[in-house]
Amino acid sequence: MNWKRLLKRSLVFTGVLVVVAGVLFGAGWWYLHPRVERINGVVYGERRGQSLTLDVLRAPSPNGRGVILLVSGSWRSKRPGEFDEWIAAPLLRRGYTVFATCHISQPQATVPEIVADLTRAVRFIRHTAGRYGVDPSRLGVAGGSSGGHLSLMLATKGAPGRPEATDPVERESSAVEAVAIFFPITDLLNLGKSTENPGDGGPPKSYVKAFGPEAREMARWKVIGREVSPIYHVSPAMPPVLIHHGDADTLTPLEQSEWFRDAARKVGREVVVRVHSGAKHGWATMPWDVYQFADWFDGHLR
Repeated sequence: MNWKRLLKRSLVFTGVLVVVAGVLFGAGWWYLHPRVERINGVVYGERRGQSLTLDVLRAPSPNGRGVILLVSGSWRSKRPGEFDEWIAAPLLRRGYTVFATCHISQPQATVPEIVADLTRAVRFIRHTAGRYGVDPSRLGVAGGSSGGHLSLMLATKGAPGRPEATDPVERESSAVEAVAIFFPITDLLNLGKSTENPGDGGPPKSYVKAFGPEAREMARWKVIGREVSPIYHVSPAMPPVLIHHGDADTLTPLEQSEWFRDAARKVGREVVVRVHSGAKHGWATMPWDVYQFADWFDGHLR
């Protein structure tokens, strides 16, 4: 009798666990798949005959603020319509309009060219923001890995538009008002503990072609590497930055974010580094960390 009772209780307990797991899974799936209005393939520029595009994702109740999400990893980018909107779910559920911005992948475009093209993207988004109900003075930028690096390039190199430009897009500012990113490289001239460090001060071992043929010449590399390293462009004009970084990352070690934070402090700018213990170059709960990105933008895009 006791065995029968114990078996019955075990079955009930197992059934409850299954129901709870199902509810949690369903709630998670629902949260990560918000209802959005989506416009794919908006052209913001051109490079070597190829269109530069972005996808616009609008929540049902937009809050009038925009986040430029750089679709980039290893300085490679997806194509229009390929961005998975669940990645931006916490932003969309807060009402942010997300501009999922693509670029031509390296080595077809060099990293300096990619930076230039994404600078163009910011100007374009600011110029057309009203079309999507976004305040052009409240734009954030987000990304991970190379997307984080490129976000910091926009943050540190953002500049006013050229009033004399014939193209109205080029008259717009390329500055952003806040940044929230994952594990960026910030100093390409000092790769530190990275597994990509060639040991001679040269470019990352697996990405030499990404910086163009001149990067193979050390003298030229020093110029190129400095130009596309955010740490050398930190200034008092830089917007507030949030970085999430794992302390077990060997591709882009935590020290890269710490160096950037320390450089920002010297000029009185806010950079917050949130360390994930034991995390490498990416971790399973990153989509939930984007919830903290939304908190960050709430506080700095007011």
